[in-house]
Amino acid sequence: MKAFMDQDFLLSTETAKKLYHEVAEQLPIIDYHCHINPQEIAEDRKFDNISQVWLGGDHYKWRLMRACGVPEEQVTGSTSDREKFRAFAATMPQVIGNPIYHWSHLELQRGFGITDPLTPDNADEIYDKCNEMLKNYSARQLMEKFNVKAICTTDDPIDDLHWHGVIAADPTMSIKVLPAFRPDKGVNIEKPGFDAYIQKLAAVVGRELTSAEDVAAALVERIDYFNSKGCLCADHGLDYCMYAEPDSATANEAFAQAMAGQKPARPLADAYKTLVTIACAKRYSELNWVMQIHFGCLRDNNKPQFAALGPDTGYDAVNSQSGVENLAPLLNAFVENNGLPKMILYSLNPVDNTAIATIMACFQGGGVAGKMQQGSAWWFNDSRPGMREQLTALAGNGVLGQFVGMLTDSRSFLSYTRHEYFRRILCELIGEWVESGQYPNDEKQLKKLVADLSFNNTNKFFRFGVEL
Repeated sequence: MKAFMDQDFLLSTETAKKLYHEVAEQLPIIDYHCHINPQEIAEDRKFDNISQVWLGGDHYKWRLMRACGVPEEQVTGSTSDREKFRAFAATMPQVIGNPIYHWSHLELQRGFGITDPLTPDNADEIYDKCNEMLKNYSARQLMEKFNVKAICTTDDPIDDLHWHGVIAADPTMSIKVLPAFRPDKGVNIEKPGFDAYIQKLAAVVGRELTSAEDVAAALVERIDYFNSKGCLCADHGLDYCMYAEPDSATANEAFAQAMAGQKPARPLADAYKTLVTIACAKRYSELNWVMQIHFGCLRDNNKPQFAALGPDTGYDAVNSQSGVENLAPLLNAFVENNGLPKMILYSLNPVDNTAIATIMACFQGGGVAGKMQQGSAWWFNDSRPGMREQLTALAGNGVLGQFVGMLTDSRSFLSYTRHEYFRRILCELIGEWVESGQYPNDEKQLKKLVADLSFNNTNKFFRFGVEL
């Protein structure tokens, strides 16, 4: 029987062990999509206790606590941080098979050297030990501890990027912290608050926005501003992948309705979103940015809890109607507009893995290796079976060796162990293929493959310029 999450955790073959320990384990981390607050990095935040850095904002963990009957007061309420930690610890023995069990214990192992499983019996002991160790770590020091070399945060077009400027001007900062352009509030016209957001965008660009074309031009202007601050990528979050003929009259009808406080019908909204997205994509292409599209999420399903707690609090789910069939005409519209950027495509619905892999293959080319990427297993899919399924679908229908690998999509300074989790699963899968005779046991090629998928491809694709 193997020991619990020992050094060979998830590594079931000798090839996998060799590739992980000799290659993947040694490589630094580039986290190209996360939701870390740049102000906390700029000010080098210190955390009073483990609950602040571990449970604060982590809706993954909150969902488990609710499912185990923990009262909301102990999840997001005013209960003490110690009590919240105890409540989370009480869920741990019950969540066998859930990736959060593995993530949490990797975070305890790598962050605090704690190898004992977390249970209600040792919750206070572990809480106190972590808090004592946190006295020696700030936000930046935690990033350095996990060998992070670069990250991209998630930033609204109207953001002045002040905190990124503070970080960039700090000579003591050794980690690249770059903004990423997230125009969702200006694109998703059907969402509440769109009209108020457009007024804010208008104030930032200094002119009235009276049409879909005006919004597209304003977003392009903000793209250029972000570019001047070192931005290398954009990320579009869509509930479903849309496509409609980008007809100006239809798009402007949608815009007029939304600005009057109405919710446009889906055909109108899709025409607006398509028009604006095509314009953004063209500018990304001209700047050699990477464009990411995340789609396939049913958001804010529990309306009373959404009203009480707001978005990103654990009430989202997989959308079975993800709109993956619209991905092909949307990408084709980019091509016809001479504006197809380097892209990473993610669906929250794992059923879409093969569809994405085959659709994106239709748009590869132009002399750019891996120009079209299938994103790593995302959110509800970044478990061992979810990652293996995504990697296998990509390998079976594309070129796995060009894949840009893992990201955290996280708000926590401890979640960089998700990269370790991915790398272990990657090495395990490759090791299985080698030891079953499906790929040659060529040490040179295998080590290059693992290094590329763990670090090199990301560094090159985004143009981070991180030196090993």
